[in-house]
Amino acid sequence: MNRPQSLNDPVVAQTRAWVDRMVIGLNLCPFAKAPQVKGRIRYVHCEATTPEDLLSRLGDELQLLMRTAPDEVETTLLIHPHTLAHFAQYNAFLDEADARVEQLGLRGILQIASFHPQYRFAGARPNDVTNATNRSPFPMLHLIRESSIDRAVAAFPEAAAIYHANRATMRRLGKQGIAALLAQCRSGAG
Repeated sequence: MNRPQSLNDPVVAQTRAWVDRMVIGLNLCPFAKAPQVKGRIRYVHCEATTPEDLLSRLGDELQLLMRTAPDEVETTLLIHPHTLAHFAQYNAFLDEADARVEQLGLRGILQIASFHPQYRFAGARPNDVTNATNRSPFPMLHLIRESSIDRAVAAFPEAAAIYHANRATMRRLGKQGIAALLAQCRSGAG
């Protein structure tokens, strides 16, 4: 079962704090602030304990996002703390998640971005500080409308530069700075 988004839910509270402090606070995604401020990010604490159950919940959330107007829900964070805790398993699951998007006929309409506490970019060492750009308090799948991406890229023509700026930010913060911010998120402080 997916829990409704509630600030009383510690998983949702920590994730919201991460979005506020890391994603928006460090400007890792210049497009995140508006949906957050307008309350258009759907935070879903998914209780799935198996990849199969998570895949089912993912299908439900993809369909819900399609049925909901963007001015109500722009994007969804499907947070699943009880499954795919190991990054290798999570990373392998992403192929299944993309296949579900395809299966539902949503390719080119919705896409999935990946965030995980152990996130590791291809070719990067596990302790590379730049991996922190995609490290979240819990494993999660970010369901994004392609139309939102198109609007964001049109408004920010240098979108390709974000990746390099984020890496530079992580290097500047260093492991201690990143750890301190993540600790603040774990405390749920917003």
